[in-house]
Amino acid sequence: MKKHVCVLKGGWSSEREVSLVSGASVGEALKNAGYQVSEIDVTRDIYHVLEQLKPDVVFNALHGTWGEDGCVQGLLETLKIPYSHSGVKSSALAMDKILSKKLFNSIGIPCAADMIISTEQLFKNDPMKRPYVIKPYNDGSSVGVVIVFDGDKISMDQEGPWQNSEYLMVEKYIPGRELTVSVIANRALCVTELVPKSGFYDYKAKYQDGMTDHILPAALTDEQTTTLLDMALKAHNILGCRGVSRSDFRMNGDDIYILETNTQPGMTPLSLVPEQAKQMGIDFEELVIWMVEDASCER
Repeated sequence: MKKHVCVLKGGWSSEREVSLVSGASVGEALKNAGYQVSEIDVTRDIYHVLEQLKPDVVFNALHGTWGEDGCVQGLLETLKIPYSHSGVKSSALAMDKILSKKLFNSIGIPCAADMIISTEQLFKNDPMKRPYVIKPYNDGSSVGVVIVFDGDKISMDQEGPWQNSEYLMVEKYIPGRELTVSVIANRALCVTELVPKSGFYDYKAKYQDGMTDHILPAALTDEQTTTLLDMALKAHNILGCRGVSRSDFRMNGDDIYILETNTQPGMTPLSLVPEQAKQMGIDFEELVIWMVEDASCER
């Protein structure tokens, strides 16, 4: 009999709904491949659930805080259960945009100029010349991101990252093209250009069908493609990622800037990693099987 795999999904982060879809897709693929599968909608008693089930492997399909920032990874290490994706330190580093950008800059991967400010400061005066981007410094999937252009007005009463955080990251806005690269098994796959049908590539554009066109492979020069693949692999390695990651970029003319590296990229039908894997001849079931067999219990 093949391994017993627990698929962790849901949880209580702002990305719960997407995680449920990722987990269901992964669970179905693993069942079709003959694995014994338990799909778990994670609650705060997950320690006891896992102790009772005693799985051989955990496939971590959680997204966002707690599931993607090293917390659940630490729990799985305590239980000595091999798990998919990156370990404790890599997950924590990638989720913290302050620390990850310092690492990227240290190896020559350009990042947008930024500053950390208090929410109180934001509403006193512009922290930098417009346009600029306001975002949480420790969340993913463009959750809570706001772009402030000339003429825009923002207030505490509006929906934004300031409603949930005492401190925020403010970045210089980089106009241009939105690009993304997946890394699987220490190999950068290809480049997708993302063209939202309105606004920018925010949480809604990422996960609602028909909101964004995926151009794969992106229409780039060989040199631009090579640069992006190299940056994604370097980002993956400097963070110490394992398994699968996805790095997002903005390109303005020939200037390329990294936005972030995701250690728990989505595994939904609209997700970019499965799409790029398919482009490279790896179907969804094959990808998920590889991720299970690559699982480890190490920091």
